[in-house]
Amino acid sequence: MFRSFSFVVFLVGGVTAFTSTSLMQRQAHTRLSLFNFGSSPSGGAAKIPSSKNDRDNQAINAVKAAIDKPRNPAFPLLECEFPALEAQNKLGDGSLRSALEAEDANIAFVNKLIKGLAPAPFLGPKVSLLVNSAASNSFLAKLQKVSGAKVYSLKDGVPTDVSSEDVCIFLTPSTKGDYKSATLLAESNTAKAVVLVNCFAKDQKSIPGSATMAYFFKPLTYNSQIAGYLIRSYPSSWTVLDAFSKEVLGTFSDDEILVKKTNTPNLVNAGRLVQKAFDKRAIQARQN
Repeated sequence: MFRSFSFVVFLVGGVTAFTSTSLMQRQAHTRLSLFNFGSSPSGGAAKIPSSKNDRDNQAINAVKAAIDKPRNPAFPLLECEFPALEAQNKLGDGSLRSALEAEDANIAFVNKLIKGLAPAPFLGPKVSLLVNSAASNSFLAKLQKVSGAKVYSLKDGVPTDVSSEDVCIFLTPSTKGDYKSATLLAESNTAKAVVLVNCFAKDQKSIPGSATMAYFFKPLTYNSQIAGYLIRSYPSSWTVLDAFSKEVLGTFSDDEILVKKTNTPNLVNAGRLVQKAFDKRAIQARQN
């Protein structure tokens, strides 16, 4: 008899939540909406990125699509979340080297994002880069050297020279004050869009549920290996993909997957789809 393996999912921001909707209902919807993707000149159907550069391009296109048409035009707060480091064992290991590598990876991405939004002077919106209030002076110095935007520290508050055509990027917000500043800025419609990149220390109250998850990329592990991915590339649905076959295992809408009143996905049902595909493949391999 085939023995099941242990199932592990790394949850985003340490938030764990379960919904009352039955797995059977979720699976029924998954089959019906298997290829129910949205369309946009910038965004597109979710797919497993072939490289770090491919992932960055997916994220940038998804952010641009969300800026053009967010879920809630009256609240243009967007989020972009993915592992900063490709090596999963380096994430959260507490070492100074990993922390510095994550800093550099986030800086490299946000530099590409800024160029993607405003590739040349007078082309695209004015972009302001706001760095979390806990950022070190060395981190700020690195950003000043590579960024094509004006850099502000949230230690000094939100800049007052933001216009309704500007885009404000909050890089790795990490405190209640950071999240509150981003929320108030989006609520006031002072800026065209507020983009949160790789939030840190996020809880269920950090980001309102009316925000838009522009890009989300999460490896799902099963039996001690990456067995699938949960990807949201706006405006497409939240999509679960098999890491081996690259096939779509199912899709979810925002209402189905987001923890109530938050912008954080519940990974339980996505993980079950990955587990089921992995077990099915293992059984077939034994039979052959």
